[in-house]
Amino acid sequence: MLGDRTYDQLRSSQKGWVEEYLGNGDKARNEEWTGSIAVGSRPFVEKVKALLGFRAKGREVIEGNEGYQVREGPAPYNVLFGAEKEDIDPKNTYLWDINPG
Repeated sequence: MLGDRTYDQLRSSQKGWVEEYLGNGDKARNEEWTGSIAVGSRPFVEKVKALLGFRAKGREVIEGNEGYQVREGPAPYNVLFGAEKEDIDPKNTYLWDINPG
């Protein structure tokens, strides 16, 4: 279908397409595509959300630059890692009773 007769020709063509697209490296990560579960028309992303079932809890269908997207809002950093950043205080200390002899 792509006009390549062998796997090696297809692999070479695919590599050429990627290099042509990336060009001089000025392509940047598109958050709308990389940070979303689905991007497209509103009916499409709503269907994806419905298919996710309970896993879609908290995820929203929002309008973006290239259509609609299903995504989850960012979680606050401090809520997840707050306890790890606190000092250790004496109430977390366990004194060992070791008799050397």
